[in-house]
Amino acid sequence: MSMKRWQMRRNCALTPKQLLQFYIVLVCLSLTVAIGFLLAGVWVIPIFTTLELLAVTTGFLIYSRHALDCETIEIEGKRLMVKKFIGYKETVYEFNTQWAKIELPIEGSKTFHISQSNLRVELGQFVRHEQQIALLAQVRVCLG
Repeated sequence: MSMKRWQMRRNCALTPKQLLQFYIVLVCLSLTVAIGFLLAGVWVIPIFTTLELLAVTTGFLIYSRHALDCETIEIEGKRLMVKKFIGYKETVYEFNTQWAKIELPIEGSKTFHISQSNLRVELGQFVRHEQQIALLAQVRVCLG
């Protein structure tokens, strides 16, 4: 019995490690400039540097929190598992491949749904429409 797995990930330009390295360089450069102005007697620049670094830090924290977001569909035998990892929180849903249905995205919608009786899970926010069509065709083959 083989397991089939599809993973949909957020498209991020920087990994969390690269972002941290960039952030450290940015902080060092900004603090160097601010300290230089402070030593020259211009006390306003360090205040604005502090505000700038607070804003950049907030933005980077939000970015980092969602950089690893992903959705996974796993099928093994008659078991279909959907895992959603959003903002460091993982949610797992379990379906039976004989009863689960795939609901195609409605016109203008970016997501599709997998449902079974009263359980309905939204997926596909990280993939383009063309990729969704191929993915849905592959998953449908495995359903009953």
